[in-house]
Amino acid sequence: MKESAGTLLYRGNPDHLEVLLVHPSGAYNRHAPWSIPKGLPGEESSLEETARRETLEETGVSAGPLAPLGHMDYRKSRKRVHCFAGPAPADANPSCASWEVDQARFVALKEARELLHPDQCVFLDRLIEHLKKAN
Repeated sequence: MKESAGTLLYRGNPDHLEVLLVHPSGAYNRHAPWSIPKGLPGEESSLEETARRETLEETGVSAGPLAPLGHMDYRKSRKRVHCFAGPAPADANPSCASWEVDQARFVALKEARELLHPDQCVFLDRLIEHLKKAN
């Protein structure tokens, strides 16, 4: 099974939470769902290191402290995505830092549920649970 790792960086408070998402570039992805910034691990990279690297490469945002949110498996492909969550830096200003994405921005939780690949929405639920436990 192919594996990838990414982050779900967030900002705001429980009443107005925003998460950082990306949209894949290319004409063939025009109608594709959004995703957490993610990518494939290198031979000697841990999943968390991969998540940090890919987030920086795709959005220009450096992740701070991260907590694992587990993984999900795509229903239609043999691919597993590992996710790590953390607060976005206060000065985070996402941009399309890689040719792989044509949009990178913070979106409100409700909008994130509409944009995000349906299989990845489990990470939003896990983030909310994580934040409830932390408070």
